Amino acid sequence: MSGILSFLERSWYLVLIAVVAAYLIGSINTAIIVTKAATKGKEDIRNLGSGNAGFTNVLRSVGKVPAILTIVCDLLKSVVAVLIGGWLFAIAAGNTQNLDAVVRIGKYICGFFCILGHSFPAYFRFKGGKGIVSAAGMMLVADWRVFLLIVATFLIVFIFSKIISLASIVSAFMFPVYTFFLTFVLDYKLAGSYPFLYWVLCTLAAAGICAFVVIKHSSNIGRLIRGEEKKITAKK
Repeated sequence: MSGILSFLERSWYLVLIAVVAAYLIGSINTAIIVTKAATKGKEDIRNLGSGNAGFTNVLRSVGKVPAILTIVCDLLKSVVAVLIGGWLFAIAAGNTQNLDAVVRIGKYICGFFCILGHSFPAYFRFKGGKGIVSAAGMMLVADWRVFLLIVATFLIVFIFSKIISLASIVSAFMFPVYTFFLTFVLDYKLAGSYPFLYWVLCTLAAAGICAFVVIKHSSNIGRLIRGEEKKITAKK
């Protein structure tokens, strides 16, 4: 644990560069760019449908092809941001003990800032999407085990409900649960190959992302409670 703390204290400037880079990459909001391209600059996705600059609104308001481009690019930008973050953390850590733990912590932290950039993009007046796809990209790179569990959870809920927001909210709630189980029970307790601070920081980051995503879905939660949330439909 002392190795991780000393690394954070010694290399704070590289940590700062990593999180700023992740935020700026996350700020490249694909839904806004794709919608403007598809409508030849006539429409802003934030003025269509639900007003959310994300995959679901693009699917409903613009069409399937733009939605596919949105989800692929949002996933890729998160993967790039997290990989860069992990690389910078690795450089900063040098020969620090528990290098793998430091890198994974860095991926979680940079993933959070990428999601923050997606939702509050610096290039688009700080009004973006809800961060679900960006969160999925972060999980894929940070911990593939969590990613597979979240994908399974999302698909099960969506298949039975046909409501993307419900599947997203349930998956968000399960994110810190899965992260805690895998990092504390499997990595820290059973394997014994990671320090105490590792599972604490990873679980806190996952809980922070969960809280952020749920708050961004507050209007959806209200509609779900009232039974007004729409099932998925796409513009042909």
